[in-house]
Amino acid sequence: MNWLLLILGGLFEVGFAACLGKVKETTGWESKMWFGGFLICLAISMFLLIKASKTLPIGTAYAVWTGIGAIGIVLVGIFYFNEPATFWRVFFLSTLIISIVGLKFVTN
Repeated sequence: MNWLLLILGGLFEVGFAACLGKVKETTGWESKMWFGGFLICLAISMFLLIKASKTLPIGTAYAVWTGIGAIGIVLVGIFYFNEPATFWRVFFLSTLIISIVGLKFVTN
């Protein structure tokens, strides 16, 4: 159950990073709405990380949470913000995924 909370928290981390990207692109009321989304996603993400780390090792939990956020926002950047998907970006993203999965398997 705590792994599920951690994954969900990582997805909300992607949400707050994506909202931050939209805040940068917009102005006025729309920018304030995206900033509100940022704050909501940030609070939910942190809450879920705290709940998951009650039983999971904090080092593993934080690494997985951050990794999900990093992988997710790179993918959002590529597919939504039209950032480049170069060979090296995809290569290092793959190594990050392999490392996160490895941490999951070596943690009790």
